[in-house]
Amino acid sequence: MIEASPLLIEHPPLLTEHPPSPGPRFASADSGEGMSTTDDGESNPSRNELEQEGSSGPLLPSPTTQSCEESSLVKKRGEYKKRSKAWDHFHVKHVNGVRHAICKYYEKDIAADPKSHGTTPLNTHVAKCPLNPKNKHTGQATLCLGETETLEGEVKRALISWKFDTEAIRKSIAYMVIVDELPFKHVEGRGFQYMMRTACPSFRIPSRWTISRDCYQLYLDEKIKLKHLLKNNSGRICLTTDSWTSIQRINYMCLTVHFIDNDWKLNKKILNFCPIASHKGTEVGKAIEKCLLEWGVDDILTVTVDNASSNDVAVSYLRGKLQNWGKAVLGGKWTHVRCVAHIVNLIVNDGIKKLGDSVDCIRAVVRYVRQSPSRLKRFKECVEIEKIECKRLLCLDVSTR
Repeated sequence: MIEASPLLIEHPPLLTEHPPSPGPRFASADSGEGMSTTDDGESNPSRNELEQEGSSGPLLPSPTTQSCEESSLVKKRGEYKKRSKAWDHFHVKHVNGVRHAICKYYEKDIAADPKSHGTTPLNTHVAKCPLNPKNKHTGQATLCLGETETLEGEVKRALISWKFDTEAIRKSIAYMVIVDELPFKHVEGRGFQYMMRTACPSFRIPSRWTISRDCYQLYLDEKIKLKHLLKNNSGRICLTTDSWTSIQRINYMCLTVHFIDNDWKLNKKILNFCPIASHKGTEVGKAIEKCLLEWGVDDILTVTVDNASSNDVAVSYLRGKLQNWGKAVLGGKWTHVRCVAHIVNLIVNDGIKKLGDSVDCIRAVVRYVRQSPSRLKRFKECVEIEKIECKRLLCLDVSTR
């Protein structure tokens, strides 16, 4: 009998845990050791290696283990990366668990929670931030319809060039406060701020303290211009002064200058409005002298005052000073000029004293009619009945006028 070869009865080894994967094709079926290579040149473990590693554990992690590791990675992940370019202009700050954005230029606090707010408020602030360097105007002028003054003094509307200027706007606000006699806190009013935000959102509205400093700076600038005008003026100037006492029992003096400039135009400027110690002539004269020295003015032609006796002493004091300065005209003989309006007012008051009873009755009637709206209404009805064409109403006279 033919003996059976042991190779014929040998059973192939069984893979108990990991069957071979059908994916890559082995280059040699008889190789039992080492690594096998695929057609692409990649190395794969041999069958014996899979059998040896099968007893110690799986070569690759199971799907369950992989999902657990991925979930742990997700929990350990921090904040999402900020992809918006708006974050380049803000610092991050957390308040009570809510994310806030602090502007790097304006230091404004904006809520920026990713679930509730997003980055829309940040982009809006960046576009309107007054201190953002990218929001500064390039200085390019634009055409607009404005008003221009001709050589004859007429105001006409024409196309002019305009560009954004923060300093010019602040000066115009200070000019508005001075001319319209507004309080400094007017710039902090809701209506003014709403108007400025609507007209010019890029302008940062100043506070009341800034406006007060701007008004004082505007006074200093105008003072320099007036000094230059008085210094270059080739003619002499005339002074007018008056003093009075306020309700708070404070004595004030106002000094006004009149002169004709080199273009033959009459100018009237207020040099000083200041408190004085008393209404005595010597005190008034010293106050005028101090003001003239401050402004650098000495070419005085005349000094016009009312007929008070104290003003005679003040003008005599100034006449002596002008003679010492060598600026007195004809020795100061015609320096003192008496106010014609004050003289006429004195004459009229003396004439009215003879008709004092009639004037007092008229004043009493006017005061009686104007004290009640019903009386004034009845007075207007009487005017219509009598067919009086004059449309003027009753008014009380002013003793100084």
